[in-house]
Amino acid sequence: MTILRDLSISAVAAGFVTVLVGFASSAVIVFQAAGAVGASTAQVGSWMLALGVGMGLTCALLSLRYRVPVVTAWSTPGAALLVTSAAGLSIQEATGAFLVSALLITLSGFSGWFERVMDRIPLAIASGMLAGVLLRFGLALFTAMSTRLGLTLGMLAAYLIARRITPRYAVIAALLVGTSIALGQGLLHVDAVRLSLARPVWVTPRFTVSAMIGVAIPLFAVTMASQNVPGVAVIRASGYRVPISPLVGWTGLANLVLAPIGGFALNLAAITAAICMGREAHEDPRRRYVAAVAAGVLASPGPDHTGRVHTLTGPELLSVPDQAAILAEALGRPVELVDTPPAVAGERMRADGMDPAAVEQIVTGSSWARAGHNAILTDDVATVLGRPPTPFALWVERNLAAFAA
Repeated sequence: MTILRDLSISAVAAGFVTVLVGFASSAVIVFQAAGAVGASTAQVGSWMLALGVGMGLTCALLSLRYRVPVVTAWSTPGAALLVTSAAGLSIQEATGAFLVSALLITLSGFSGWFERVMDRIPLAIASGMLAGVLLRFGLALFTAMSTRLGLTLGMLAAYLIARRITPRYAVIAALLVGTSIALGQGLLHVDAVRLSLARPVWVTPRFTVSAMIGVAIPLFAVTMASQNVPGVAVIRASGYRVPISPLVGWTGLANLVLAPIGGFALNLAAITAAICMGREAHEDPRRRYVAAVAAGVLASPGPDHTGRVHTLTGPELLSVPDQAAILAEALGRPVELVDTPPAVAGERMRADGMDPAAVEQIVTGSSWARAGHNAILTDDVATVLGRPPTPFALWVERNLAAFAA
């Protein structure tokens, strides 16, 4: 078989890194999006199952069909959109919106409309859009240094050294060093991990005008503009010539089939696709498609942790004024509270030079909390870590120097 002839360790490694980056970078936003529409723990697991199956099948089958590394992903901007726009909708209404958005993506692909639009966008402009997406990930390195300096520098040093010695495995080397440092610092608790199978949970859709206007159309627009356009730019900038219409059409169709069990939006990947299309995957561009096939196989869920969604909370419910009172008592001075809307706070953080990706997550999380979605208590911290959660007052006591500085 051709794929066995083209198989290489470097391609499989690139596929593994692609899946790792895809899941680790934005799964939390998917959890928040599911929570915004009132999804149960089983339904959250079903969402991850649907997205994993969708990405796995489209990555593997489209890459085998065209012998080009085709990498797909869930729509991270789409998930962020759901956190705010879908709040107040039922999960049945949200599912109806997913189906309409998926239908629009399918029609845009198979009709050729999207490819005709892309053909009118100069490669330089599309590449500039991609550069903008990549830039914020590069700048995030310095944000990470402010919180985990040793871990970040260790991984950076490992990556740079491996790039000189064995470029194909530089990312793997950085991952291994980072994992080792995290274990040494007690940041990983692998003994608490329990594997289980996720199961699909069917949700019968309900179609409402408010869901179509507030979720379906914006989800379609943000997925096409923020995900599929950079995804096509990566493919073309990497020198591959492949018909775009069927790629977008088939991802939309997979999205359409999986929407009732939580597949809210699938699209061409940009960041993770670049991993499979570079020289690190294979020196021969004609054999790099194996990396995308490997990513598809690895993304398809088997026994994993997605079936057990843990909601981590402290031991007591505390409002922001409660936290301020505890902090004021520990500091021995008043702590003033200023109620700033998340959007205004986000603008200020961006103006101060904070990483836009970090700001987006902070604003999304703040909006989610202000809506009351985090007013719950669970025993999941004890289940995962084998110890009770740390009270806020004790955490303040341990970190008092940081507040007093």
